[in-house]
Amino acid sequence: METGNPALNLSVFAVFVLITLYIVYRASSRNVTASDYYAAGSSFNGVQNGVALSGDFLSAASFLGISGGIAAHGYDGFLYSVGWVVAWLVGLLLIAERLRNTGRFTVGDVLAYRMKQRPVRAAAANATLVISFFYMIAQMAGAGGLIALLLNVESKVGQAALIAVVGAVMVFYVLVGGMKGTTWVQIIKAVLLLLCVTLMSVFLLGKFGFSVSSIMETGAEHNELGEAVLSPGAQYGKSFISKLDFVSLALSLVLGIASLPHVLMRFYTVPNAAEARRSVVWATWTMVTFYLCTLVIGFGAMALVGTDVIKAAPGGENSAAPLLAFHIGGAVLLGVVSAVAFATILAVVAGLTLAASASFAHDVYASVIKRGNADPRKEVRVARITAIVVGFLSIIGGIAANGQNVAFLVSLALALAASANLSTILYSLFWRRFNTTGTLWSIYGGLVSCLVLIIFSPVVSGGPKSLLPDVDFAWFPLGNPGLVSIPLSFLCGFLGTIFSKREAHTRKTAEMEVRAFTGVGSGL
Repeated sequence: METGNPALNLSVFAVFVLITLYIVYRASSRNVTASDYYAAGSSFNGVQNGVALSGDFLSAASFLGISGGIAAHGYDGFLYSVGWVVAWLVGLLLIAERLRNTGRFTVGDVLAYRMKQRPVRAAAANATLVISFFYMIAQMAGAGGLIALLLNVESKVGQAALIAVVGAVMVFYVLVGGMKGTTWVQIIKAVLLLLCVTLMSVFLLGKFGFSVSSIMETGAEHNELGEAVLSPGAQYGKSFISKLDFVSLALSLVLGIASLPHVLMRFYTVPNAAEARRSVVWATWTMVTFYLCTLVIGFGAMALVGTDVIKAAPGGENSAAPLLAFHIGGAVLLGVVSAVAFATILAVVAGLTLAASASFAHDVYASVIKRGNADPRKEVRVARITAIVVGFLSIIGGIAANGQNVAFLVSLALALAASANLSTILYSLFWRRFNTTGTLWSIYGGLVSCLVLIIFSPVVSGGPKSLLPDVDFAWFPLGNPGLVSIPLSFLCGFLGTIFSKREAHTRKTAEMEVRAFTGVGSGL
């Protein structure tokens, strides 16, 4: 399908990149200390941080993957949206305030507060790097599909080259801007994304007489599944295993967001716990608005473009929103929507890269290698070098995963986050008996079990949509391992604590408890 003028599409994107790079450069002028680079000096208020938080999470998975999932599978595609909105309640009620009060820059600050510093920080950094890598693979895969559609690049080699360009721009954002520059890019991106999906939704509603039912019914007529897309089960209701897979997916979606390193790191960019709570409230309402719009856009793409055309496009399901934009607004709207999608990918991956590089530099280099005596400037330099390495690896992974539904790929990252981080964070914040052994068992038990189950699942091999479709070494039947790995991480943390000696950290435990609830001593 012809999608307008590639030169025009690329020009719109280039203008956005140049503007945001200028903003990043201006914001980076005060990146002097580690606090400036990692947490923007805690200088953002709750409203700004809430919008940036939504910008940090509203990724290619949300805009491209969920719209495509709805366009292809209807009701079952929208279940991703429901899970991700509900998930923010976990962060609001259990984590945001206490995490902000207890840590400084990374998750490792919280987990190691009353534990043995070196092994716990190393474990937290390892988990952060693995989770961030999986999440970035999804974003870069989304970039590949979008590039293929935007520039009419059909060849895998051409798409790979352009993914590398996107990755290079993303790394540059992080190297120059740090957290402050990245935050402003995310705020701008979130506002543009909301405006984009809202205007598209209003247009679609007007075209169908402001009747969501009419959009859905017309969409069902242009989908090979027919009216089945309006009810549960089109994707996950065909067998007992597929239903179990959906339960596993839902568990990962709801519990994973509050465990993502780049989301948790955002709580340190505000001055106090009250602003952290305010951030989550603003982020939640922003996402409610966005995901309601994706419902209209997904069924609108099904109705006006047709599921067969979407699946046959270079980006597959991920092309639903751009193809719909081209259908209703021609090359200009396609260029705008594609630029917003690119901005989404760049901003999210920049946030992920920053979280991964900060975790390695702060938790491994400064705390483990230098034993807490690192020069802040050298620490920031290590973070920047790590950002380059992480960016390179994400480009390689994105090329390998090009063509996969990005929403599903993100669900695997969420399963890893919930398995490695959630149990450990909750135990650390709420269980006085929890100790170093329990921390290491819960992190590595959840992380390793989740990785093993992913490797031996249909996601990697054994099926036509697998990453390696020509081989079959899958023995785990579920596509998402969260149903097994998340409870296992809680069990590992409990058993590791119960079957090990009590640690004489009663003073630190009491200190952490007071600090988590009151915020005393939490200033940067």
